[in-house]
Amino acid sequence: MDQNALVSEEINAGAEFVSALDKRLPVKAAFWLKTAASSRWYLYIASERVDAVGTYECYGEVTQIARENPDPYLDPFRVKLIPTTDPLAREAISFYQRFPGRSYARYRDDSFGGESVEGLYIYPVAAPAPAE
Repeated sequence: MDQNALVSEEINAGAEFVSALDKRLPVKAAFWLKTAASSRWYLYIASERVDAVGTYECYGEVTQIARENPDPYLDPFRVKLIPTTDPLAREAISFYQRFPGRSYARYRDDSFGGESVEGLYIYPVAAPAPAE
């Protein structure tokens, strides 16, 4: 699979994963991001639970959901949990406030949360819907 392109199967797998995780670890923001410094796409998930108990404690839920719902298009090692105070999370939350219920994709030479971005896909807030 081309690591430079985010395919619809990955977007759909991410949506299902985020939806399952939201039932255990309330999700405030979720998005795929490929920074200029990285050669891979990562699924970032922001939760206030990460703020409260820390990233390490929350990764147990990621592992459990990945075991319960294995998907060849979602590698749990490409999931990054972040606190809602992270600049990336704050930028995504700001997007939700400006454009409620919408997803968004953009590519190349943009900035997001202080990072130079090669690609970005933001899921709609709360219940991400699979891409069509």
